[in-house]
Amino acid sequence: MATRTTLLGVLAFGFLCFICLPAEAALKKYQFDVKVSNVSRLCHAKQMVTVNGGFPGPTIYAREGDRVQINVTNYAQYNLSIHWHGLKQYRNGWADGPAYITQCPIQTGNSYVYDFNVTGQRGTLWWHAHILWLRATVYGAIVIMPQQGTPFPFPQPDREEVLVLGEWWNADVEQVEKQGNALGLPPNMSDAHTINGKPGPLFPCSEKHTFAMEVEKGKTYLLRIINAALNDELFFALANHTFTVVEIDAVYTKPFTTDAILIAPGQTTNVLVRTNQVPGRYFMAARAFMDAPISVDNKTAAAIFQYKGIPETVIPKLPTLPAQNDSDFALSYNSKLKSLNTPKYPANVPLNVDRHLLLTVGLGINPCPTCLNGTRLTASLNNISFIMPETALLQSHYFNIKGVYTPDFPDKPPTPFNFTGAPLTANLRTNVGTRISKIAFNSTVEIVVQDTNLLSVESHPFHLHGYNFFVVGTGIGNFDPKKDPAKYNLNDPIERNTVGVPTGGWTAIRFRADNPGVWFFHCHLELHTGWGLKTAFLVENGPGLDHSILPPPKDLPSC
Repeated sequence: MATRTTLLGVLAFGFLCFICLPAEAALKKYQFDVKVSNVSRLCHAKQMVTVNGGFPGPTIYAREGDRVQINVTNYAQYNLSIHWHGLKQYRNGWADGPAYITQCPIQTGNSYVYDFNVTGQRGTLWWHAHILWLRATVYGAIVIMPQQGTPFPFPQPDREEVLVLGEWWNADVEQVEKQGNALGLPPNMSDAHTINGKPGPLFPCSEKHTFAMEVEKGKTYLLRIINAALNDELFFALANHTFTVVEIDAVYTKPFTTDAILIAPGQTTNVLVRTNQVPGRYFMAARAFMDAPISVDNKTAAAIFQYKGIPETVIPKLPTLPAQNDSDFALSYNSKLKSLNTPKYPANVPLNVDRHLLLTVGLGINPCPTCLNGTRLTASLNNISFIMPETALLQSHYFNIKGVYTPDFPDKPPTPFNFTGAPLTANLRTNVGTRISKIAFNSTVEIVVQDTNLLSVESHPFHLHGYNFFVVGTGIGNFDPKKDPAKYNLNDPIERNTVGVPTGGWTAIRFRADNPGVWFFHCHLELHTGWGLKTAFLVENGPGLDHSILPPPKDLPSC
């Protein structure tokens, strides 16, 4: 029998807090115990790394303006760090979390307190491990309520629910990654997708591993949807119901209705659902989107949307999801995402640009005598495959430690070519190194991320730490610097922290570099990140202490 989750328990907690918390900012404290737990799915039991024994881990509840302290104690066999995905961490990169970028990982048996303020942000974000493939099991939601007395800029929901989409491997995920690296090939794909850690009844041994939410007819529900999958963009839909999209990546949007959403790894989407259908049981379902000749886990995760009073003997109806390779839906859906752009929630997109960067995404093959085919797959930005340092970049910058990185990442690819033309197999002399880009404080930056047909075109979701950015343009084919900027949306472009670069296309983003520190920029497909599809931006200090990096905490982990 499916596990029924009412909205009067943990998930109602966030909604009730919206009503009962005092107006002044609060200090929220959490304890995260990272430990190995026994978990069973798909007729397979295994030990895996979790936080507080949960899969997913606990939801962080806060309000805009709160201070949050999370003490992470590592009892697992792996050194790790945790990233608070989408929180801007102004001047406070020490709390951002990516291992070897802003901190050294927390060693086994040690603790570290992530201490940060939630400033100028409200909505749905999430947290996850940021080392190796540990985020396959170490992740959870962050729910930030608006300031006391500030309503949502959309119809107030009667209830809300957090839905975290993920993946499940029957085998040990870290061993899967190690085996793939040893062979020089992509690791085995996941065995199932999950919704709140559960694959749903379309999989074996999963009737009791099915998430269900009970609803009442005539109500409005806010669904906070997070894609925590390692490597798959996902379609998500609810049978017989439509969604009204009202927020992405903790930024309000102009509302629009849709039968399904597309959500890439790292992204969040808030939708309203009106229970206006014949009372029954309906499936919510998630399945991969892939419009390139690349294998993915194409199995469908399902959860149950159950009207109150309907017996569990009623068989739920499945939604109609877009086809796995439905590029037209993907492009159309993303084109509908617009910033709210009101006086209270303006879209402060930079109109003039100080620094232009063109970053080309490349996949390649490097020699590897010990690998299965004598080669290893690799990935690069501007023909540079990033090598993780052994000392955290932010620490090396702050303490002026030499020899850790070089600030000479190029603003454009060294070898121009027909990026999206016929498939190419050459590496174009791919270099390796820890090369980052230095950016002047408060300068305005435009980055065009260009997909290429080196080995294959593919969609890539890119995440920038420490910032939101505006997605001012996107297109298929090669970016044309003379013609394409004229088509930019500089009025109400969507603001977010993770954006998908379309298969065989490009995406242009803009932001103001007003947050000093060292900030990771990487593909959020864990497979590609591990292959080197990443870099970092060193944003210099501004004038005075108020525009400079904060001093590090005393318990900062050492390498």
